[in-house]
Amino acid sequence: MLQQTTVGAVIPYYERFVSRFPTVRALADSPLDAVLSAWAGLGYYARARNLHACARAVADSGGFPSDLAGLQALPGIGAYTAAAIGAIAFGLPAVPVDGNVERVVSRVFAIDQPMPAAKPAIRDAALRLGADPMARERPSDFAQALFDLGATVCTPGVPACGVCPWVGACAARALGIQASLPRKAPKKVRPVRYGVHFWLTDDAGCVLLRTRPYQGLLGGMTELPGTAWRATPWAVEDAMADAPMAAAWRAAGQVRHVFTHFELILDVLAAHVPRVEGAGFAARLDALDDAALPSVMRKCVRMAVAS
Repeated sequence: MLQQTTVGAVIPYYERFVSRFPTVRALADSPLDAVLSAWAGLGYYARARNLHACARAVADSGGFPSDLAGLQALPGIGAYTAAAIGAIAFGLPAVPVDGNVERVVSRVFAIDQPMPAAKPAIRDAALRLGADPMARERPSDFAQALFDLGATVCTPGVPACGVCPWVGACAARALGIQASLPRKAPKKVRPVRYGVHFWLTDDAGCVLLRTRPYQGLLGGMTELPGTAWRATPWAVEDAMADAPMAAAWRAAGQVRHVFTHFELILDVLAAHVPRVEGAGFAARLDALDDAALPSVMRKCVRMAVAS
């Protein structure tokens, strides 16, 4: 959960998640929809799908592998996560390199190549740190120390060099460039995509929803029926070809949502009918809190309800 998400945001999700799925077997035996519902709001939903698949693989094999190659072969576990599990859980001599560690290492070694091109050099330098006899003797403590050093001392912007144990060995400090590292490449202009989604309710207190394809962005999550997301705005008459059924549709508002690689602008159209019909499934309005709706769809729901 902490990959791409802050600690403050994660804590309540984590507590609810482990209460609902207290063991690896409980997670493995749960349907994916339940896992996605518990994850809704954290974003990067491939993490939830991989977590579920990983739990099933671990449960089926009787436990976690205790070597880096075996860990990295599990669904959703890459080099960083395998190194973190290996060092912290199994005492393997591995150095997990996250954003905090990248910042520490880029400064200690004065690696001024812009990110992300600097990542291979930073990984190599981190391995050199990890080759120290004390680091190899206590890999779990070393990994945690690196994490904490980056999170509390070698921070973005103005690092607290006066209390850093490596201040004398820091090449960036010697050059006076520590605050500027790691260097960032110029930001690319984030493209904009457009879509239309339909809020269709009925006399029975239901709304029409559907499940997104399991592959791709927001895979397996629940959404309001709608158009494709494209680079040009939709004319209402064109969007109507994707309406779930004929109805007296009205404009309910517009939602903006920023993903990592693009900004999304959605027009929300609403209608009420005696009985919802169309591709998807009817869900009770009073049960939407438990639906696997991603943040962008919850924005659409709030917009439609308030209109």
